[in-house]
Amino acid sequence: MRNRLMATAAVLAVLTPSLAFAQASTATGAVGGAAVGAVVGGPVGAVVGGAVGATMGAAAEPPAEVRTYVVQENRPSVRMERQVVVGEPLPSNVRVYQVPNYSQYEYSVVNDQRVIVEPGTRKVIQVIP
Repeated sequence: MRNRLMATAAVLAVLTPSLAFAQASTATGAVGGAAVGAVVGGPVGAVVGGAVGATMGAAAEPPAEVRTYVVQENRPSVRMERQVVVGEPLPSNVRVYQVPNYSQYEYSVVNDQRVIVEPGTRKVIQVIP
């Protein structure tokens, strides 16, 4: 039993950061972590995975100040044929803007939705409808 729990924890330690980073919130991080944990370790894995997923989901979510700033800014919307997806980068022709005092975040407005992205990679962190 102890070996199974240790194996579950090891697998979660490897898988959860990448899965949780793609999540948009603490709640979805918890659900994703619980699902991975349940597959790997059954009920105990689901509990451990849910807790780890919630923690990682909260870490990946931009602070409220960033979301408030992005919502209040008046920027033109860019049209894209495809849907914006969390974890996918924005095309290079989409202009992104800096968030003051938060150099780890940039944003844009795409298809009338505000989008928070990582600088450099342009990977979408969160979509604000």
